[in-house]
Amino acid sequence: MICLGIEGTAHTIGIGLVEDINGRCHILSNVIKIYKPKHGGGIHPREAANHHATYVADLIKESIKKADIEYADIDLVAFSKGPGLGPCLRTAATAARALSLSLNKPIMGVNHCVAHLEIGRGTIEKCRDPVLLYVSGANTQVIAFAEGKYRVFGETLDIGIGNCLDKFGRYIGLDFPCGPKIEKLAEKGKQYLELPYSIKGMDIAFSGLLTAAEQYVKHGKKIEDICYSIQETTFAALTEVTERAMAHTEKDEVLLGGGVACNKRLREMVKTMAQERDAHFFVPSHDLCVDNGAMIAWLGLLMYKSGIRMNVENSHIDQRFRTDRVDVSWRD
Repeated sequence: MICLGIEGTAHTIGIGLVEDINGRCHILSNVIKIYKPKHGGGIHPREAANHHATYVADLIKESIKKADIEYADIDLVAFSKGPGLGPCLRTAATAARALSLSLNKPIMGVNHCVAHLEIGRGTIEKCRDPVLLYVSGANTQVIAFAEGKYRVFGETLDIGIGNCLDKFGRYIGLDFPCGPKIEKLAEKGKQYLELPYSIKGMDIAFSGLLTAAEQYVKHGKKIEDICYSIQETTFAALTEVTERAMAHTEKDEVLLGGGVACNKRLREMVKTMAQERDAHFFVPSHDLCVDNGAMIAWLGLLMYKSGIRMNVENSHIDQRFRTDRVDVSWRD
């Protein structure tokens, strides 16, 4: 069974084609196009949606060509239902509906956050029942399966880790996306500058840290040291909350997901924590950490094979689609 997935929650429009082979995810193609603001600011939802509308048809054609299949070979069309930016979600959903109707194939809207977890489980053979540290621009959550749903054991109370890095990056004049550039600067940092370490129960807050970092800039501290300190502080908090979730759920696997999971320092910290707990550490390939269509397609397949059905009439988007609202019928 082959599914085409359309990702369009924020800055990325992505098309992925995947096939289920003996319960494992086989990726046939996975192409993306990223919207970048012209003048260095944050994502403008309508401009991003226009970007997606411009490229989605060509990306679908490219994905079909790379997969070396015909349109008639597609059995299911999936799209990112949410959470995300409304105009972007509507563009992806509209494309999915049009394709579903033209091919006369079923449609499936999926949760973007859950898709990040399932693509890890689907492509990494030994990854079975992990705690997911999901770190992206707008989302920062610690997720694990319990009692029929993916439960959120900790999350950001204000801004996501990716947004935190991007906001600081824009403040010091970096172009979007700022995270990779901050990572490079942090590698040159030598002095740790004290920043607020805000963990409230199992949740995390980053806005106070961001303000303190901006103050260091005003006082002339080295940018490399500030970037180093931001990473060390935020990543330590994320690692701590993830370890607590692992202890609470008694799980011995941890999985990274989301664009910030590409950061080498974050990987190093979580891997060290896992090793100290005699646990297993997993992270998907770079192209599967960032937003992509393959993860949407794979979750759509899992949902469809478990008996879930959707039609075009009820294929609504949900900008605030919570991870823990998804009934996980494809897992025991």
